[in-house]
Amino acid sequence: MKYVALVRAINVGGKNLLKMDVLRALCESAGLKNVRTFLQAGNVAFESNAKKPSLIAAKIEKQLADSLKAEMKVIVLPLEELAKITKRDPFKRIERIEPQDDVMLCVVFFTDKPARSPKLPVKSPDNLELIAVHDGAAFVVARRKQNGWFGFPNGFVEKQLAVTATTRQWSTIRKFVAFAEKE
Repeated sequence: MKYVALVRAINVGGKNLLKMDVLRALCESAGLKNVRTFLQAGNVAFESNAKKPSLIAAKIEKQLADSLKAEMKVIVLPLEELAKITKRDPFKRIERIEPQDDVMLCVVFFTDKPARSPKLPVKSPDNLELIAVHDGAAFVVARRKQNGWFGFPNGFVEKQLAVTATTRQWSTIRKFVAFAEKE
C-alpha cells in the first residue's frame, strides 16, 4: 500500500537539520519500500504492507530518535487519504477571491485527535484564519501582515485545538500528491 509521512520540525529555521538521503535511509531501515523524499521538509512517499499508519509512524520515530538523538513526531497517512483531501479542496473559494501574493494557504496535520473543537472560523491577531477541520487536519488561511511576513499557522492551530501538528503549504501538498502517485 502507498503511504506518505510528514516529519514534524525538521529543516525549519536551521534547526533539526536532516538531509533527505539520511531520512530516506532511516525509513528504509524501518522496513519501508520504494522510499522517496519530496523537497527538504520531511515529506516521504513509500510503500508498506503494514495496515496501521500509527505503527509505521512509531517505527520511523524510533529510527529518527536512535539515529539523531532527537525526538521527532511523524504523521503517516495512506496516500489515498491525502489525495482525497486535495480533491475536496477546502480552499477553492479562497483561491478564487484572494490575491495570491498576500495569502498563504496551509494544511496543518495532527499527530492525534484534537482535544478541543472551537467554533469556526477562528481568527488570530496575526492574520491567520482557521476555516475548517476534518480528515485529521486543519485548513488555515494566512494573510500577509503589515511587516510583510505571514503568521505561524502551526503554533496557532496547536494552541486552538490542543494538539501536536505539522504544517505544509497547500501548493506543496498538491505537488506532493502528484509526486507520490507517480511510479
